[in-house]
Amino acid sequence: MSYVTAEIESQPDCWRLAAKLAGSPGLPAAGERVAVVGCGTSWFMAKAYANLRERTGQGETDAFQASEFPYDRRYDRVIAITRSGTTTEIVDLVRALTTEASGTGAATGTRDTGSTGTRDTSGTGTRDTGGTGTRDTTGARGTAATPVTVITSDATQPAADLATDSIALDFADERSVVQTRFATSALALLRAHLGADIESLAMDAEVAVRLPLPVHPGQTEQITFLGRGWTVGIAEEAALKCREAANYWAEAYPAMDYRHGPISIAGPHRVVWAFGDIPPGLADDVEATGASFVHSRHHGGYAALGRWGGGRAPLDPMADLIVAQRVAVQLATARGLDPDQPRNLTRSVLLA
Repeated sequence: MSYVTAEIESQPDCWRLAAKLAGSPGLPAAGERVAVVGCGTSWFMAKAYANLRERTGQGETDAFQASEFPYDRRYDRVIAITRSGTTTEIVDLVRALTTEASGTGAATGTRDTGSTGTRDTSGTGTRDTGGTGTRDTTGARGTAATPVTVITSDATQPAADLATDSIALDFADERSVVQTRFATSALALLRAHLGADIESLAMDAEVAVRLPLPVHPGQTEQITFLGRGWTVGIAEEAALKCREAANYWAEAYPAMDYRHGPISIAGPHRVVWAFGDIPPGLADDVEATGASFVHSRHHGGYAALGRWGGGRAPLDPMADLIVAQRVAVQLATARGLDPDQPRNLTRSVLLA
């Protein structure tokens, strides 16, 4: 079994552990103006969370690639999602925000003892629910810098050390280059903080890791993923997984924008896969092109989940992402590729 396959299958338990950290210091209070940043997969999780936080009335929330953060805007808090805690753009951003106090260029506070987590040999076979650390960011002139909370798998790395607060999802760390469980666990943590019932999502995830795949890797030449609202980020992540793991042609768009151009590539042996709400008429328009339309309550054997669940709603989109992750791995295998060794990628991007 590949590393990434084992990590995909561990997600239900990882989400449950992440939910236990929903009361950690450093998560945004209601009404705070918040920015969420990341790179690649983490950016897509940031986009999903930003939409969910605004939709639940918790406050204005923006999502940015770390390299594109607008330093001229003021936020009450910045959340940085980084698996490795070493990615150059994240480390540079956290350093800049936490040392900007009153133009001094340096913060004078000291960091506390950091992670208090202990090792747990049960469940996912890694450490327990992790630990949190808090850093004083009061500048030399007494003016606070922008508080930054880092969500990471390793609180000993530079991003967490520079941050105001850190939350370690060490149980969701990964050997694989291709991110799966860390990203969804970070989103599970943030959704739990917004009040989501993560246990029900984890139950959906348990279905998703064993559900028959809706796409035949040997008969599908292209997939387009669609989302609405917070699931746009989920769709973008699903497409990235196919590109990373399998060097596969996959695209992603907001579902309502799909018929404004991207539908032009739909056709036989191609798939359009929607997460979340489906715009009226979309499935019919896709199928009229000869492409297959996939949704967890709509198409063929995939709709069998409704019978399994005794009338339950379709899979939560975060659980549906697990199915897409599994498809990406199968696409890689069908193409003779090793999903644990993706082309041109490393676990952390370190820039000179």
